[in-house]
Amino acid sequence: MQVKAGPLLSKINYPADLKQYSEADLEQISQELRQYIIDVVSVNGGHFGSSLGVVELTVALHYALNTPYDKLVWDVGHQAYGHKILTGRRELFHTNRIYKGISGFPKISESEYDTFGVGHSSTSISAALGMAVASQIKGETDRQHVAVIGDGAMTAGLAFEGLNHAGIENSNVLVILNDNCMSIDPNVGALKEYLTSITTSKSYNRFRDDISNVLAGLSKLGPNAHKYVKKIEKSIKGTLLKQSNLFEALNFRYFGPVDGHDVKRLASIIKDLKEIPGPKLLHCITVKGKGFALAEKDQTKWHAPGLFDKITGEIKKSIADKPQPPKYQDVFGHTMVELAEANAKIVGITPAMPSGSSLNIMMKAMPTRAFDVGIAEQHAVTFSAGLAAQGLVPFCNIYSSFMQRAYDQVIHDVAIQKLNVVFCLDRAGLAGADGATHHGAYDIAYMRCIPNLVVSSPMNEEELRNLMFTAQQENAGPFVIRYPRGNGVMPDWKRPFKALEIGKGRKICDGEEVAILTIGHVGNFAVEARAELNSEGIYPAHYDLRFVKPLDEQMLHEVFSKYKHIITVEDGSLQGGVGSAVLEFMADHNYNASVIRLGIPDEFIEHGEQAELWAECGYDKASIIEAVRKVAVKRTTNTMVG
Repeated sequence: MQVKAGPLLSKINYPADLKQYSEADLEQISQELRQYIIDVVSVNGGHFGSSLGVVELTVALHYALNTPYDKLVWDVGHQAYGHKILTGRRELFHTNRIYKGISGFPKISESEYDTFGVGHSSTSISAALGMAVASQIKGETDRQHVAVIGDGAMTAGLAFEGLNHAGIENSNVLVILNDNCMSIDPNVGALKEYLTSITTSKSYNRFRDDISNVLAGLSKLGPNAHKYVKKIEKSIKGTLLKQSNLFEALNFRYFGPVDGHDVKRLASIIKDLKEIPGPKLLHCITVKGKGFALAEKDQTKWHAPGLFDKITGEIKKSIADKPQPPKYQDVFGHTMVELAEANAKIVGITPAMPSGSSLNIMMKAMPTRAFDVGIAEQHAVTFSAGLAAQGLVPFCNIYSSFMQRAYDQVIHDVAIQKLNVVFCLDRAGLAGADGATHHGAYDIAYMRCIPNLVVSSPMNEEELRNLMFTAQQENAGPFVIRYPRGNGVMPDWKRPFKALEIGKGRKICDGEEVAILTIGHVGNFAVEARAELNSEGIYPAHYDLRFVKPLDEQMLHEVFSKYKHIITVEDGSLQGGVGSAVLEFMADHNYNASVIRLGIPDEFIEHGEQAELWAECGYDKASIIEAVRKVAVKRTTNTMVG
């Protein structure tokens, strides 16, 4: 469904069109842009609150800068919808996050205005600095380089590393701090408190307004004006805030805080800052969800609400006529509380994803034993290692793709020391509409090569509970449990715990000629495929490996001794994945069988619904059926051999 843009916005296809309007028109353009985002996202879904919060900033940036020559880098990208609409993609915006449509995040291959591909947080400052240094080397001294980063993303170590380096390069970098006290969930930590102290200091804010007037008249003060104002400004800032300014200490010129919804003033400030050399930071105060009352009130809920009625605010959800299976993340959240009630050593950790991982269930029930450490995956892992070193059992819940950022800590701080940290990798496999940056395609491959790790994946909700129960047993050691985004298969999932034998898979059913080996939730695709194949007289066996490491070698000896054709199915990278592990076993033990591997191919998979992507990659129900048909022989009697 195409949405009609407002009278001014409809004439803006690129930033050059925006510049044809006067500053007096920017408020109306901002209103129309905000309404357009509301209209489209309400019927198509997507990230919502973040983009509403930076509408005025987006308009001001493209009005004041010369994009795409000037380089504008958005951190994470949740907030870049307005940017996409103003840079040639308004007519395509209804395809946002839809299969074969435009990406929900900035993407270099999609537009020259998307200067850097993003999806994970805190990369913008380092990327913008790299671009600024490149411009220096190439002699492009007139080019601007702007990084827009939220206060949530600023908590990550990478952001500080970028700031630390930028402060000594004296490059032409402007960091815009979009301060709304939120990432997906409310921000936490000392930085949040520090930024709050800046925004609430009345004396400092009065001074800020005075210094802005001085800056506006800089051109009249002569060639040394910047140097003198900088000295005065720096000394007074520290006095009024009763502490040294963090950003000034890193050799950044600090400006703000300013109203991030005053589009005309923002445009004027950005134009002024273009004339000031060296690293600068503009602190903008915004409201996530601005302009949509319900999104302002409940910012976590409206981060990505799905489809909704833009008039009433009712979020549209399908109503089932019978009990439905829960989301895997909710099984994790409720099971954490059960386990922690029985085991006082258990604690929960998440890097800024309490609602996305459902650890918020434990945080509410046991606030002193569950920790949101901010967007800081490396810290989350080593913090967990420290807890485990003192005898606690931390369950560290990190999205599979985000765990890539803490790989060294898994090896150095957990595995080498054989600490009982339980890594619960949510969003394993193809995550859906968020696309390549968020697919958990690589965890099997990058985890199974690490000594001392147990790597597992549940086929259903009961298996997830039992793996979590097993992982907190005495001397379980480092333990990985991966599971996908979305729902399981068991409406009646809350069953008594059972400790599983580590490295022991299970036979789902016997069969003839062909054995299907699966790991995790995709085993349910094989169950459905087998039912259809049985109706055709084809009877493959099905084994659930359950553990990638250690493999159930006894079960694999049975499989290779009995079946000529093996089909492995996994929701992960074929390179180094479960199929590779099975081939290694076959080679090591001198078996000879035909092996077909189904999984994620050696390429980055774009966005779409999970079912669309499973089919594209060739490991959905239909693909399994096709693979079996190629090698199986139909049976004409009703008696199964063996």
